Amino acid sequence: MVRCMTDDDGGRRAAAWLAAWDGQGIHRTATAGDEAGVSWLLNEIAVLGAEATRKAVPLDRLDPVRCHIDTGGVRYDGVPVFDAPATGPEGIAGCLAEHGVGDGTIGVVPLPPSVVYTPAYCSIRADHRHRALVIVCQGAEPGLGLLNAEQFRAPYGCPALHVACATPDPILAAAAAGREARFVAHGIRTPAAGTNVVVTLRGGDTARPPIVVMTPRSSWWQSTAERGGGLVCWLETLRALVAEPPNRDVVLTANTGHELGHLGLDEFIAARPGWDQPGGATWIHYGANIGAAGGELSIMSADEALRSLMQAALTRSGRPPDRMAPVTQVPSGETRDIHRAGGRYLTIVGSNRLFHLPQDRYPHAVDIPSIVRIAAGAARMVVALSR
Repeated sequence: MVRCMTDDDGGRRAAAWLAAWDGQGIHRTATAGDEAGVSWLLNEIAVLGAEATRKAVPLDRLDPVRCHIDTGGVRYDGVPVFDAPATGPEGIAGCLAEHGVGDGTIGVVPLPPSVVYTPAYCSIRADHRHRALVIVCQGAEPGLGLLNAEQFRAPYGCPALHVACATPDPILAAAAAGREARFVAHGIRTPAAGTNVVVTLRGGDTARPPIVVMTPRSSWWQSTAERGGGLVCWLETLRALVAEPPNRDVVLTANTGHELGHLGLDEFIAARPGWDQPGGATWIHYGANIGAAGGELSIMSADEALRSLMQAALTRSGRPPDRMAPVTQVPSGETRDIHRAGGRYLTIVGSNRLFHLPQDRYPHAVDIPSIVRIAAGAARMVVALSR
């Protein structure tokens, strides 16, 4: 049986882990805050009695230098779209226009972070009538709700910039009026590397396919609710497996490059060909926003047995899922790639009003009792699957 975890014990661990994560700074791939997260996670793994390896994922990090839009005598600072080309330091001058209006204009369009997974977004980015594109972030709350860079290694479209939304929004108003503006999205590329953290627990039955327990460990901001709940689940699963060693191989990987097109997962799969295919590994993915304050919890999988196992485990732990996604639904996170390859996977994922916003911070963004119960149920399910 899985070692019992009381709410008090689990709550203390979860609170300590989440506070530590929040204090490390911004966790964007290959930055100082990201490296602080690596050091912290390696230490926690050692405390739990396991050994981890670091796997470097080389990339050319984008370091923003000057990023803003000037119009009507006011400067609005922004953040570049990380899979768009940069401008020079002098930027681009032109008339603002609503997206799709005019040739040679600086297009302006309001978009939420989730739009990157839709065909409409690709069409917006590929529209060549604009010299540059301003994305007015439309998160559930005001602020810089940045969009993931799905094609980070192959930038496309025109230079593009995120700016924070406001009510009423001055940049949308300027676009409607066709005002003159100067657009600057200047950055430099610096050779760097992100880091996957991997723990391998060997089981005696090598004939059975391995289990992969995966969670992302990079993001745009601190992202404490976005990433923290998944990390707590990951660590609690490791804790349970150390207490009850598996009968089959279990590999736990906390991957870099989530916001940059899942670069860390790409590296992990490339080193393990076939694991994402039918008959390969079984993937358990702790996705975004698990236990976010006020959020809902969903189970996503095309495998009925895995769906039932996780649903039962979470229900027994006192935090059943709010939603069982249709078996045909394609995930938007890392297991999207596993789904399309025909592999066996299950994702638990939540919702979060502060998703991709800098306001996603400890303690207000997280529901610790919910995280504790989800982590306990998920750990119980993985241990049972490993028997």
